[in-house]
Amino acid sequence: MTDARHVFRWDLDKTYLRTDFDSLRGLLRTAMEKATDKRAVPGAPALLRALRAAGKGAHRICIVSGSPEQMRPVLEAKLALDHVEYDEFILKPNLRNLLRGRFRALRAQVPYKLPALLRSRTREAAPGETLFGDDAESDAIVYCLYADIVSGRLTPSDLGPILEAGHAYDDQKVETLRLAESVAKGEVVQRILIHLDRRSPTAQFERFGDRLVPIYNYFQAALVLFADGQLAARDVLVVAREMLASRDYSISSLANSLQDLMRRRRLERDVAIRLALETHALVAEWGGLPKDEIAWAFATRVRALGNLADGPARESNPPLDYLGLLTAEKR
Repeated sequence: MTDARHVFRWDLDKTYLRTDFDSLRGLLRTAMEKATDKRAVPGAPALLRALRAAGKGAHRICIVSGSPEQMRPVLEAKLALDHVEYDEFILKPNLRNLLRGRFRALRAQVPYKLPALLRSRTREAAPGETLFGDDAESDAIVYCLYADIVSGRLTPSDLGPILEAGHAYDDQKVETLRLAESVAKGEVVQRILIHLDRRSPTAQFERFGDRLVPIYNYFQAALVLFADGQLAARDVLVVAREMLASRDYSISSLANSLQDLMRRRRLERDVAIRLALETHALVAEWGGLPKDEIAWAFATRVRALGNLADGPARESNPPLDYLGLLTAEKR
C-alpha cells in the first residue's frame, strides 16, 4: 500500500490513443502498428505529464486498458516516446481467454475492468481519484459501478445480478464480489471524465450526475481539473500549447470548447474568468503562444454567454439503474 495523495486512472484506446477497432481492417492495422505509428489524442500526453508533475511525487498514474497483453512492448514504447510516466499498467489477457474458450470475455468490459480497478484500489488507497475513459465501451458504467462499490452505496448482494448482466464468468463473479467486500470504503472518486471519441450526445450522460463530465477534447478536461484544483492555469496552457501544435485545434476552437463547458454548466463563470485573468498574466512570459490572444478569446466567449439562467440541478452521485444501463448498451 502506497501513500499516494491522488490516483488518476486512465483507459488507453480512444481515451489516450487514437485507435480504430470499429472495423476488421482498423483492428488489424492497430495490431500491426509500431510505437512510432501510434497517435495520441491531442493534449492527452501533456495532461498526463502535468498531472504527474502537479503531485510532486504524490500523484499516481494507473492505466487499465482493454488492449491485449501481447501489445505491452509497443504500448510501453509509445508512452515512453511521449515521456509519460505511470505506476501501473494493466492489459487484458485476451490470448488466455481465447485458449480457454472464454469467447465472451474478449469483448465484455465490466467483468474485466471492474475487478482490475478494485484490485488496483487495494494497492493504491489514495483519498482521491479521477478516472478517464471514453464513449466507445462501457467506461461510464464501469467507473460509476466502481465508485459506488468503493463508497459503500452498492453492496455485494446488489452486484451479483449486475455482473450476470455484464456477462461475467463464475470465477470472475466470485473474485469481483470478494474484492468488493474487502476493498477499503470511502467517497474517493471525485471526478469521471469521458472522452467523446464517437461524438456521443452529451445529453445521454446527464443521468450519471454531476461527477461525470463528458468532454470533446483534453483542453476541456484540463479546464475541469483546473476548476477542481488539480491543475494550475499554467498547466492548462501547457495542454493548450500541445493541442495547438497538433494543427487539429486553433485558439478559436479552444475558446469555443471553454464556452461549450459553460453552456452545459460544467464550468462556472467565475472559474472561466479567473482562468482568463491568470492566462493573461502568464502568456506574456511564454514563447510560442500569441500574447494576449488566448486570454482575449477566453474572455470574449465568457462575455458572449452573459449570465446563464440556472438550469435543473444535477445530483452529484444519483442512484443508477445498472441493469437497465447494461441492457440498453447491449442493444
